[in-house]
Amino acid sequence: MFSLAAPHAKGKSAEDNIFAANNRAIALAEKIGNDQVINGTVGSILDEDGNLVVLDVVKNAFKELTPKEICAYAPIQGYRKFLDDCIDQCFGESRPEGYIDACSTPGGTGVLHHVIHNYSEVGDEVLITDWHWGAYDSLIDDNNRKVRSFSFLTEDGHFNTSAFRDAVTDILSRQDNIVIILNGIANNPTGYCMSVDEWQAAVDVLKEATKGGDKNAILVPDVAYLDYSGEKQECRKFFKVFGGLPKNILVVCAYTLSKGFTMYGQRMGAMIGITSDKDVIKEFVDINQYSSRATWSNCNSAAQNAMIRICEDPEKIKELDADRAQYFRLIQERAAIFMKEAKEEGVKFVPYISGFFITIPVTNSQAVCDDLEKQHVFLVPLKKGIRLAVCSVSKAKMEGLAHKLALAIKVAGAKQ
Repeated sequence: MFSLAAPHAKGKSAEDNIFAANNRAIALAEKIGNDQVINGTVGSILDEDGNLVVLDVVKNAFKELTPKEICAYAPIQGYRKFLDDCIDQCFGESRPEGYIDACSTPGGTGVLHHVIHNYSEVGDEVLITDWHWGAYDSLIDDNNRKVRSFSFLTEDGHFNTSAFRDAVTDILSRQDNIVIILNGIANNPTGYCMSVDEWQAAVDVLKEATKGGDKNAILVPDVAYLDYSGEKQECRKFFKVFGGLPKNILVVCAYTLSKGFTMYGQRMGAMIGITSDKDVIKEFVDINQYSSRATWSNCNSAAQNAMIRICEDPEKIKELDADRAQYFRLIQERAAIFMKEAKEEGVKFVPYISGFFITIPVTNSQAVCDDLEKQHVFLVPLKKGIRLAVCSVSKAKMEGLAHKLALAIKVAGAKQ
């Protein structure tokens, strides 16, 4: 094929199996009726009637915006009130000790792009878990870095500290910096949540691996699903372990408005830096602002101003918290239905605690999903299993789904 692309870009294409499966599900639902289709692909909250959930407090905030608040350019770093609100909303009562600042980004994806681009070198390995959101691979590859993964969970279903330590030690034997993306809260795709002790164990590994001072660690907690991971303050306690770390360990939280504020398509988030050193936090803002100017320039004004309007009113915060808690309970109820029936059917799943997804480890995942689609059930095939979006499948449709999955596994000759 004739190509004009530069060598580093040749052969790349964005074929997303999640959106492809979602599009097939939508097309079939339009043809035979939504009630005849189970769409477990989309990572957005749908209500029991299959409609996209947008929190009322968010809808009202957008309605109140002036044309200037919607259309004016935002500062490159982001509106100061917005950044402060992101920090407060992210940490709650568990703000870690240290210097903290933030830069606006287009969703959590923008955070990951900047950290990979600014804290690793071309050719470096970037460490992620084996169970991870597929876009991590593209973000790392497109920046001309290499994907390195470790086994996220032990056989008995806990954070695999030993595998994490081995990977960190190995990478730092060849690199000065290590970037780690750790989606340890309501993990996509498994729904596993690391405990405070497990986060502490991960931090202890980094402290030991960098104690000589000649190596640096940049830890990126991807907290996209934070607001649907548990009780508001309880699920945030792990943030405290990021306080008072050595200056050669930087923590950058990937915070997004996509889920917690149901602003998926507004593409708004923030990278929140935590460090014990004032020079590191200044550099953090400087270099990431520069990269923002060199990529997307500035971010969505309307979404930032909508968040500001919500967060400046204590009553609106109460409404926001109540709505989040309501949908957290709904997702938990849906997950409970599936897990109960899966156990009855003998279908194994990765330990689920909270979040938008449950993962079924299985071989021949594509064949299993192909058979399910014949039954008008749409799920997402992964390298090592199948992802079910419990956030988008109603309780009524969840009933019997494990049975269909068990049959599809047998038809495909797959193994768990």
